[in-house]
Amino acid sequence: MNRTTTLAATVMLATAMPLTAQAHPDAYVGASIGNARLDDDFDGFGIDTDTNAYRFFGGIQLGETFGIEAGYLNFGDFTETVDLSGLLSRTDISGDGWTLGGTLSLPLSNNLSIFGKGGVFFWDADITIDGFSIDTPGDDNPYWGGGLKLDLGDNFSLVGDWTVYEFDVLETDVISIGFNYRF
Repeated sequence: MNRTTTLAATVMLATAMPLTAQAHPDAYVGASIGNARLDDDFDGFGIDTDTNAYRFFGGIQLGETFGIEAGYLNFGDFTETVDLSGLLSRTDISGDGWTLGGTLSLPLSNNLSIFGKGGVFFWDADITIDGFSIDTPGDDNPYWGGGLKLDLGDNFSLVGDWTVYEFDVLETDVISIGFNYRF
C-alpha cells in the first residue's frame, strides 16, 4: 500500500474509534448492479467502452453520519477493437477486487439521505490483446463516490451511486442501483 492509502485508512479508523463507543452500530448488507465506463488512454491504446458491473457489500453504520463498509466489485469485461497503425486488434480487460472504506451520510428527510464514500480498492485485472495475455499485477488504489439512499421501511433501502475507481494509469466510473438490508 502506498503512503497516501495507508494514511487515509489510519485517519478513517482513528475517527471511527470514538464513534463506536458512542453509537449503537447497525449492520447491513447489500448488492448493486450498474454500468462501468472506461474511457482512457491505456498504455498507448485509446479505450472507450462500457460493461455491466456488480457489487456485493456489507458494513456497519455508526450513528446517522459515519459508517465503515467492505465489499466485492466485479467490473465485467471491457472489450474494444483498437487501431494499431492500421491493424485492428481486439482488447479485452476484466477486473475485480475488494473495497474497504468509510461512508459519510447526511439525512435530507426522514427516509432520504445523501452520502459520500471513499477508501481503498484492492484489485486484480486480466488484459488480453488478440488472444495474448498481458501480465497485470494486482494493486491497491483509492476509490471515491457518492449517491442517494431511500429508506423503504425499517430494514430495506434503495441505493443509487456513482463511484470512481482510480488506477495507476487510468480510472473507471461505475453508476449503479441496488439495495441495503439492515439488521
